[in-house]
Formats: sequence, C-alpha cells, structure tokens
Amino acid sequence: MRLFLLTALTMVAFAANSVLNRVAVAGGLIEPVPFAVVRLLAGAAMLGLFILVRYGLQGRRLWPGAGRRRLLGALSLLLYLFGFSLAYRQLDAGVGALILFGMVQITMFAGALLFKEPVPGRRWAGALLAFAGLLWLFAPWARAGLAVSPPHAGLMLAAGAGWGVYSLAARGADDPLGATAWNFLLAVVPGLLIGMALPGGVALEGASAGGLFLAILSGAVTSGLGYALWYLVLPGLGPSRAAVAQLTAPVIAAAGGFLFLGEPVTLRLAVAALLVLGGVALSSRPVRD
Repeated sequence: MRLFLLTALTMVAFAANSVLNRVAVAGGLIEPVPFAVVRLLAGAAMLGLFILVRYGLQGRRLWPGAGRRRLLGALSLLLYLFGFSLAYRQLDAGVGALILFGMVQITMFAGALLFKEPVPGRRWAGALLAFAGLLWLFAPWARAGLAVSPPHAGLMLAAGAGWGVYSLAARGADDPLGATAWNFLLAVVPGLLIGMALPGGVALEGASAGGLFLAILSGAVTSGLGYALWYLVLPGLGPSRAAVAQLTAPVIAAAGGFLFLGEPVTLRLAVAALLVLGGVALSSRPVRD
C-alpha cells in the first residue's frame, strides 16, 4: 500500500507540472521563458541541497566528473523545459501532456534502434499506435472541436524529444538522483543564456507574485521533489510497472485541466489518449511476462 500511495503521489506531481505551467503562462501571470528559467533555478536549488546533504555531509565527493552523457543530459533538459513552457501558452494541460508523453515514447523507440537494441514486434506495434494517436490529435482534418495550435504542438513535440533524450542519457546511471541533480545544476548557466537570447528575455518585471510562486512550486516541488520521489519508488516498481505507471500522468493532467481550468475533455482527445497510452502500454510490456 505504501508503494502504491507513493507512486500515485509521484504521478500527480508529474501531471501537476502541466497544470501549473498552463495556469501560470496561459493565465498571463508570467511569461513562458521566465517561468522555465525560474523552474530550472528552483529545481537546481532543491536538488543541489539534496546532494549536498546526501554526499557532502557523508564526506563523499560532490563533483561526479563531466562527460558527453552529462552534457547531453543538461542540454536535453533545457530543450524540454523551454519547449514545455512555450507550448503551454496555447495548449490545454491534458493535450500538452498527451503530446509530450507520446513523443517521449517515439524518441526512446528511435533511441533503441540507434543503439541497436533488439526491438520486438510488440514494441513496433506500440510505437506505430502511439504515433497514430498523435496524428489523430492535431492533424488539420481531425481538429474539429479541439483547439490544437500546430506551432505550439511542435514546441511540445520538441519538449517530448528532449525528455526522451534525457531519459536515454540517464540509462544505466549508478546514482540516478545525483545524475539528475547535476543535470539541473549544469543547465543553469546555459539556461540563463538561452533565456536572455529568446524574445522577451528573462525579465521578471511583468511577472506577478502568483506566477513566480507557481514557477518555484513547479521547479522545487513537482519537479525537484517529484523526481526524487520517483527515484525512491522506482526500485520497488521494477522497469515494466514503472513504465506503465507513467501512463497515468496525461490522464491526471487532463483531469486537472478540467477541474481547475475548465478545459474540455472532448471525444477527439479521449480517442487520441486511448491510442497514445495504449501504444505506450503495449511497447512497455516485457516480451515475456
């Protein structure tokens, strides 16, 4: 029961990132670029405190060493953060989460092919099903009754690709929490530079106290603590159950958008959700149960 409750809390945290971002950015409380930067800084501060306590007070070496995998992790994290925030200027919370998780599935599937991992037929079928769901969601001929902005959908696709690459880069890490913390910390300086280069920059003059609070909450709690909690429950779940558990996040995000933002849950969205989540579930199942 404890494992189930902690897993459910983690999935709520993941889904809450979509709702918090949508409330803050679409509600005009803060611009998307400052939201992403504040979220990054808050997450880096929270995770940095974790590794300071976990390693520093134990007399262990804090700096894990640099490498291509860590650099790739930091850069892909930035792609996810900025694409995620910019996309939610127009996308509903549930639609955005659905596109994100669908693209994560496709990216990781492509990574398996790139690394020449064995790809069973079930995973091929699941990837095609998830891709069909994305096409059904925002293809021009299928958008009746569902507002999906192609540019913002493209930004969320980029965010999904970023998170997929980030996940691939973290595979086989001896210390996933430490790797995540250092990815956030190493992303701070380039994140600030990217933020200043984007239209509008990182100026906070137009941001309300509520927008800043939501960005900090998203970075420190639903991202920083959410990721830490995920790594706590991951060993107990195992790979297959962990993959399936994440499929609940878009559904929770859609429910949160409906409850807190009044966003519609249309038949088009429900069909797309079934296709994408069904495809991810099919791909995530082990070849032999």
